[in-house]
Amino acid sequence: MKKIVVGLSGGVDSSVAAAALHHQNYEVVGITLWLMKGKGQCCSEGMVDAASICEQLGIPHHIVDSRELFKENIIDYLVSGYEAGVTPLPCSQCNRAVKFGPMLKYAQEELGIEQIATGHYARIHYDPNSDRYQLLRAVDRQKDQSYFLYDLAQELLAGTVFPLGEQTKEQTRKIATEFNLSTADKPESQDLCLIEAHGSMKTFLDKYINQKEGDIVNLEGKILGKHQGIHHYTIGQRKGLGIAAAEPLYVVKLDAVMNRVIVGDRHAGGRLECNVSRINWVSIAPPTAPIRTEVQIRYRSRPVSVNVIPLDNNRARLIFEEPQFGVTPGQAAVWYDEERLLGGGIIE
Repeated sequence: MKKIVVGLSGGVDSSVAAAALHHQNYEVVGITLWLMKGKGQCCSEGMVDAASICEQLGIPHHIVDSRELFKENIIDYLVSGYEAGVTPLPCSQCNRAVKFGPMLKYAQEELGIEQIATGHYARIHYDPNSDRYQLLRAVDRQKDQSYFLYDLAQELLAGTVFPLGEQTKEQTRKIATEFNLSTADKPESQDLCLIEAHGSMKTFLDKYINQKEGDIVNLEGKILGKHQGIHHYTIGQRKGLGIAAAEPLYVVKLDAVMNRVIVGDRHAGGRLECNVSRINWVSIAPPTAPIRTEVQIRYRSRPVSVNVIPLDNNRARLIFEEPQFGVTPGQAAVWYDEERLLGGGIIE
């Protein structure tokens, strides 16, 4: 009988992943990472629901205290980023450094099990011609989570299974009901775990970053209002600026040195190019020449045509076919060839 470790957050997706593999005669071991206290999946509430699923399935359940790892790699990462005027993307960082890497290591070294599975909506395919594991979009494009998984290295993809990648969310709910899982009707998590636990990103950040009043200015430097900390703002933001203007204004730049929020019209927020760093090439080997493909600069953004020009030190320049609004330092740019995720990196 094949053995596999399933990461359980306490939500319906990971519950169905565990139940489906158990039904396929895998010897399943559940594992939940204790990331922080509070409400929501990945927190105290999620651990209780995960334990309930394991009891229902009759499988072992391990809880791994990952709070210090989460603090170092996510909380400190977020705080330092927002203080510097960038908007970090915690999910891809968390998947690589906190979840998949440590979970696979725990499975192999502590349990003697070679594979892990999660409830993510994505697919993995091994290509013998290139000898690489390829990361593919999920069949359910509305639920596809490959964007957040771009930073997984080859060795992590080799040891990972995504049981839900070939099905829709509707099918997942149906399977949960058929298996009579206790999480079948659990509402879907809509926010980052930090927002669920703290109520809002503002509340979370104010706990770690002192509010420091500064100016909101236009592109000419004219003062339009005051802010209570640049960490409350992000590139492309329109609502909640607290200033009156004849036309809609958006945040186009955050100046950490001068402690200023710079605003302009939508046209001023467009960018034809940007640089990315910390690139992880996934489905293809790192290219030595420019490639033309499609890129997403946000999870829900529409893929657009782009030229990816490799640079030194694991960096690249992206030149968009048309100006992109809301190109945000700290967020991930992820490029695809149709359903194949080629690679991604952090916007500088």
